[in-house]
Amino acid sequence: MSKRALLEVIALGPEDAVAAQAGGADRLELVTDMAADGLTPPRSTFAAIRAAVDIPLRVMLRSADGFAAGDVAALCEEAAALRAEGAEEFVLGFLTPDGRPDVAAVRALAEVIDGCRWTFHRAIDRAADRDALRKELAAHCAVPASSGTSTGLDTFLTAGAAQGVDAGLPTLLAEQARTAAGESGYAPRILVGGGLGLGHLPELRAAGIDAFHIGGAARPAGWSAPVDVAAVRQWRDALDGVRDGAPA
Repeated sequence: MSKRALLEVIALGPEDAVAAQAGGADRLELVTDMAADGLTPPRSTFAAIRAAVDIPLRVMLRSADGFAAGDVAALCEEAAALRAEGAEEFVLGFLTPDGRPDVAAVRALAEVIDGCRWTFHRAIDRAADRDALRKELAAHCAVPASSGTSTGLDTFLTAGAAQGVDAGLPTLLAEQARTAAGESGYAPRILVGGGLGLGHLPELRAAGIDAFHIGGAARPAGWSAPVDVAAVRQWRDALDGVRDGAPA
């Protein structure tokens, strides 16, 4: 039997965090301002969430909507302050105007959070060349094998396409096959999110994908309402009921 699939839930504050953990979330992504698709939360919010739950937290490093890095020095200062506050895992990802990875910005932040695990987020879904992005990051950042104990870039959050999982499913399956084959640039774990539905789970699990990310799906009443325990539990139960494509 395969290992339990990871369920990551977006949390905006302690109420979200407590509900997500109660529903069966394994990890939280901490952000603020979902109108801008998620920005770096205040340190006080991180501290309050860290005090409220005991599951891993990945903190967004992003200062504005879109995938441009903006003021990298300010982001590095905030990352250092979050580390000093106790943050151990992060989420980041930046592109140049031509859709290539902004390696300079990524490396600057990677140096500040050296020793931490981090996710390259859905900027990959807007990249001009996904394969080139993966390989360029592998060449310029310390991308580890997915051993569960490594630090550095260990995850790509992706829907497979900018339009969401419905459009990106073939890409996700193809990239997972390359991960399974040990291809260079494909060591980081695939974390599927962005238009993800319960109906996608059997095919994704059958392919060996074992990490899933939800935001709006955990809030049936919308982003103005907190995370709903029952909604998260529905996802947890669905994942626990599908193991490598077969009933648990």
